[in-house]
Amino acid sequence: MAVMQSGVKSATIWELDFYSRPILQENGKKLWEVVICETPLVPGADPVAGFRFAKYCPSTSVNSLWLKEALEEAVAQAESQGKAAPTLIRFFRRQMNNMILKASTDAGLQAKASRRTATLAAWLDQRYAEIYPQESGYQSSSNPSVQYLPDPALTLPDALEGERWAFVNLTAADFAEMAEWDIGFGEAFSLQGLVSPEQKIPGMLIFSKRADPLAAWLSGLELAYLKFDGGPPTSMVLETGVSDRWLLAAVNNKATIEEAKAFEAAKAAANDVHFIGIQTNPEQETFAGFWLLKESQVG
Repeated sequence: MAVMQSGVKSATIWELDFYSRPILQENGKKLWEVVICETPLVPGADPVAGFRFAKYCPSTSVNSLWLKEALEEAVAQAESQGKAAPTLIRFFRRQMNNMILKASTDAGLQAKASRRTATLAAWLDQRYAEIYPQESGYQSSSNPSVQYLPDPALTLPDALEGERWAFVNLTAADFAEMAEWDIGFGEAFSLQGLVSPEQKIPGMLIFSKRADPLAAWLSGLELAYLKFDGGPPTSMVLETGVSDRWLLAAVNNKATIEEAKAFEAAKAAANDVHFIGIQTNPEQETFAGFWLLKESQVG
């Protein structure tokens, strides 16, 4: 049985957004809203079966106290439904960092800025398309993504650099038994509604004699997604947190550049779903680390 990151198989993770919506109040100011959804941590899980909570907030009440009380209300509602309180809350809007962290701390909850919020991104898209247009005061608007100029990519600590790496593909159906894989650190999410069972999911495997320390270190970075950077230098870059970037592997010859471009094409065909795995060597059937990833427009 796989042992997922920090007991993530038994964890309860929430994804949260607290921001203005395209709905004008009588005072001409935009209505705010907190939305919370539970992360489905199993590839075959129903993404809408987990806990969900949404509550509008008047623009005059936007502060950490209101959000703290909303979080406490959400926890009480979840527990009344027989669901667990969150062990972690992820949020992607770093401009709301201080308010969300204070409200969460005051409510006795742990929160962390992260782009690992694919379930929330899909729910917000649905709310912008179906829910907000039904509200009085609605003003047509798209779901605003959060874009920042990329920070320079950092180099991995020398002791954690992989000796070899390879691009590989699995089908979405292969992940049905991911919970049974022998994994030291890692995390998954629901693939329902994202890809068909036969869809090929691209990934990257990194082989290192220090696979366990590398996987343990990566597990604390809030992995977001993997991307080919045409440089210079040309490389595979791992995006983490809300803005961090790491040079994961050099892509420095024609053959590997073509492979990296093929990885990006396969990722696009798979609705941006992909994965990264850490192993000691290619012959090993266990993983020191394995993460399902998705490049998201919200982060």
